[in-house]
Amino acid sequence: MTVGDDIQDLLIIGGGINGCGIARDAAGRGLSVTLAEMSDLASATSSASTKLFHGGLRYLEYFEFRLVRESLIERETLLRAMPHISWPMRFVLPYHKDMRFEGDTPTSKLLNLAMPWMRGRRPAWLIRLGLFLYDHLGGRKILPGTATVDLTSAPEGRALQERFAKAYEYSDCWVEDSRLVVLNARDAQAHGARVLTRTRVTSARQENGHWAVTLEDISTGATRTVHARVLVNAGGPWVGDVIRDTVQSRSTDSVRLVRGSHIVTRRLFDHEKCYFFQGTDGRIMFAIPYEDDFTLIGTTDQEHEDPTTPPVCTPAEQRYMVDFVNAYLKEPISTEDIVWTYSGVRPLYDDGATSATAATRDYTLKVDRSAGAPLVNIFGGKITTYRRLAEGAMELVGKELGGIKPAWTAGAPLPGGDFAVSEVESRISGLLGAYPFLGEPWARRLLRAYGTEAETVLGDARKAEDLGEHFGATLTAAEVDWLMDREYARTAEDILWRRTKLGLRLTGPEVDALEAYVARRAPASISAAAE
Repeated sequence: MTVGDDIQDLLIIGGGINGCGIARDAAGRGLSVTLAEMSDLASATSSASTKLFHGGLRYLEYFEFRLVRESLIERETLLRAMPHISWPMRFVLPYHKDMRFEGDTPTSKLLNLAMPWMRGRRPAWLIRLGLFLYDHLGGRKILPGTATVDLTSAPEGRALQERFAKAYEYSDCWVEDSRLVVLNARDAQAHGARVLTRTRVTSARQENGHWAVTLEDISTGATRTVHARVLVNAGGPWVGDVIRDTVQSRSTDSVRLVRGSHIVTRRLFDHEKCYFFQGTDGRIMFAIPYEDDFTLIGTTDQEHEDPTTPPVCTPAEQRYMVDFVNAYLKEPISTEDIVWTYSGVRPLYDDGATSATAATRDYTLKVDRSAGAPLVNIFGGKITTYRRLAEGAMELVGKELGGIKPAWTAGAPLPGGDFAVSEVESRISGLLGAYPFLGEPWARRLLRAYGTEAETVLGDARKAEDLGEHFGATLTAAEVDWLMDREYARTAEDILWRRTKLGLRLTGPEVDALEAYVARRAPASISAAAE
């Protein structure tokens, strides 16, 4: 086959946030793009985050100032682009004298030399300095700055033990991580990209200066070959496997897999702020209001050797997180309070750090030409910096292709996000006014998921029955149809645990009814997606 119109500019391996973000950016610059994901979009690491756009306050202790600054700038850039699936959140950091560093951070080493009597503690002045930098490194404009909280009188103190009298409060943002991935994929497709889910890359070989990539449809076993000028390896936990086995590259770059686990409990406090807890072991833990009736707690950092081993939140990790938050909570919890757990594997660049916690969260992009045609390998990254990572990847791709159009995503809203951050409540009221049968909680859920597209999901319905079969927890056939026809969902699991989190609410019989409906709809939805 000769180079011509039959050859794609890019073939991207991996449908997580990095792969979908790169696909969107590239397609919007006019490049021809195919993305192949072996499972569902966001089925691995990208749906297992702590659900935050944040600068990474603790990364300041590792002197990762560039990463923190870029992340802080991106918070507000992303918030403007997706005010439906992301929103501001205040974080309460209770202060106590036993706050310590994790391991041998650069900051702890300096302080131990200068003030050995501190013995690894985080003094109050250091926390205030860190929060000052956090407020000012990123040119904050929308989010409010740091404040001091009197826990003896403030509502945030009621859930905490009486020994905590003071806290610092700062800003970051919540994000619906798996919906972020899907919306990037949809926007990529709207700009001309071909998004293939349940499609495995079985081999990639160099052929006349470009890549010949064999794709296998997981459902049918059918194979086809796609040719591309540049191959992008955004395989997440499998990035190393792609390098070694799929491409058979001679690259010496390696990945370090770190498992992060979370638990979800009943709701533990009656306000909408998040707690940032610091342990006597130097680790940190978030406790975040989640899906109205729950609290999300995480995360851990554990080495994970094999990407083919599904990550699970182990009993030891569950016990660790419960004990961690019990050091702060007035009413202790137990593992019996856990209603759900999840775990993901972070594919970090192996920088030789002494511990999983100390390994860099910054992203590393590498171009490998050892096979002849260019391969761009993506290591690490945070969900907050996915858009900047995509721009960095496109700079490398542009050099390989001889120039491309300029960056464009910074001011472009994602599907459904074409309204101002300040308009969220009025948009919910407007949706409720147009569809009064919804009620406020239902209208809020739909606006938070679909933004300005919520009315398209609902169509011309005038009563709940017009939306078709009702599966429970406000999930109807009309919404399921949207998710299958427009958002690549193929199974009940895709719908209940990635497109939504209604898996926390549906009963067993309700899930069975949904699975039966999805099975009936699947062939039609696949045809619609292919078009």
